[in-house]
Amino acid sequence: MSQITPAQQLFDLTDEVALVTGASSGLGRRFAEVLAAHGAKVVAAARRTDRLKDLAASSANIAPLALDVTDTAAIGPTLDEAERAFGPLTLLVNNAGIAGGGRIVDTPDAEWDRVMDTNVNSVWHLSRVFAQRLIARKAGGAIINIASLVAGRVGMSSASYAISKAAVLHMTKAQAMEWARFGIRVNAISPGFISSEMTDDYLASSAGQEMIKRVPQRRSGQPSDLDATLLLLASTKASGFMTGAEINVDGGHALA
Repeated sequence: MSQITPAQQLFDLTDEVALVTGASSGLGRRFAEVLAAHGAKVVAAARRTDRLKDLAASSANIAPLALDVTDTAAIGPTLDEAERAFGPLTLLVNNAGIAGGGRIVDTPDAEWDRVMDTNVNSVWHLSRVFAQRLIARKAGGAIINIASLVAGRVGMSSASYAISKAAVLHMTKAQAMEWARFGIRVNAISPGFISSEMTDDYLASSAGQEMIKRVPQRRSGQPSDLDATLLLLASTKASGFMTGAEINVDGGHALA
């Protein structure tokens, strides 16, 4: 029987260099903090660089990076800049995302394009360039895509957002299948309704409160509820035999 690895070693990310998108607030900020606290060097990327400065000041393991994930032409140069901070990247957390609006018949074309560009196209382009670099270096690595409970629960949010997150889940499987032979693991986290800038107004509303009553655990989530799942998928020692997986962190909401 193989040796038992203590938990503190399983989740030691000292050798990892991570890029976290959408890191200026909400889950992205939390992800950057958690990875850095466990030894990873983290490049925190977002458009709102003023917020990133405060985040970077909190840890020597975090560096800020201006990044608009929808600017496809800038991905290569931006990754070059990211790697100048801490060295070659080994982990990518595709967290950047935006919510959509209302029903399909009421959704303007521009809104559909904006949601798809941010939530789907950016994951495609950023992951591809990241994987190309790992393959060229003959180095393994990991990608964590942030999907959502609503990917499989139509009617719980705007159609454009739900569709975009369903696409992210299927993309995760395609990426995992193609890149497994290169030692690149790709997995997804599907959070339920987690308290954040994007959800707090809804959760405080009467509709949000009614929704919470339908969650088996009778509560919404906190960003800290995702910490252990993030660390599991980020650590090769902890999840080296996992790829193409989706992990729901939703208080049982998918069951209701």
